[in-house]
Amino acid sequence: MLLNIPDWPAAVPLQPLSFDWSARAGLELAVLRMDLLDPLLGGNKWFKLQPHLRQAQRAGAHGLISLGGAHSNHLHALAAAAQRFGFASVGLLRGEPQDTPTVSDLQAFGMQLHWLGFGGYRARHQADFARDWLQRYPHFQLVAEGGSGALGASGFADIPQLITQQLAQLGWSDYDGCWLAAGTGTTLAGLVLAEAGRHPLYGASVVPAGYGVEQQVRQILQQAGHADAGYRLLDASRGGYARIDRELAVFIAEVEQAGQLPLEACYTGKALLALRQQVEQGMFARGTRLVFLHTGGMQGRRAQQSLLRRHAAQSSLQAISHE
Repeated sequence: MLLNIPDWPAAVPLQPLSFDWSARAGLELAVLRMDLLDPLLGGNKWFKLQPHLRQAQRAGAHGLISLGGAHSNHLHALAAAAQRFGFASVGLLRGEPQDTPTVSDLQAFGMQLHWLGFGGYRARHQADFARDWLQRYPHFQLVAEGGSGALGASGFADIPQLITQQLAQLGWSDYDGCWLAAGTGTTLAGLVLAEAGRHPLYGASVVPAGYGVEQQVRQILQQAGHADAGYRLLDASRGGYARIDRELAVFIAEVEQAGQLPLEACYTGKALLALRQQVEQGMFARGTRLVFLHTGGMQGRRAQQSLLRRHAAQSSLQAISHE
């Protein structure tokens, strides 16, 4: 039985955020805790999925098909949403079968998994790829990898209002921009459209140049009749998507030990570290008020945990050896 798709904007708190490096630079920070929206559907994934779920419900679709890897936050949220709201779900996965915490959850949520190998996954851009899978699963709706595209971007229309209505509790009358991780560019593009030039957006790209983020943002803006303006993309990939180095691991550990914010290493950790680096290089004038968007993805932290701990431990040992 299909259930109503809810609106949850009131459950996304805007909280004050402060670090030594932001205080030294005279930067005032707040964080929009999209990760607190729901234990399974938190973060930007819900906002990207909500329009797809509503469209599927209107069309009378039986289920949803989408793509991703063995640690995919997108597939994790889609499978959980499908189970909760009465849809079947099918996941087309990159590579060969493997057991990960995410894959175990997908199976528990009832998602039918198909491992495509790497060559088969690369074929997703071919014209007959979607047709063949929709013939195999009639009455299903295909959701693009990562929930990317104009429909997913439309789910962020209310975010600026959500921020604005909570500014008074911070003692702010306005804010000077938003900083967020960019993976496909859909969230960034959606926020550019939602802001309509009122506040600039800063996208910390967690994938290297050439992976399509720039093109995705431009395409979504163009489809909406919006100029390719109102945002800035910065490289936060640290040499590759999902690449975790010692500096990043130590930074995440320090933030969490200070009780400031839970982070993971693919998106939010890289985005916040990139913000610190830009602040220390003088990117923002003193008195700037910036909102950091916590876009969730914490379920992916489980697969990162051992490497994060190892890097942090090695850094501690190195520090002791130099004393």
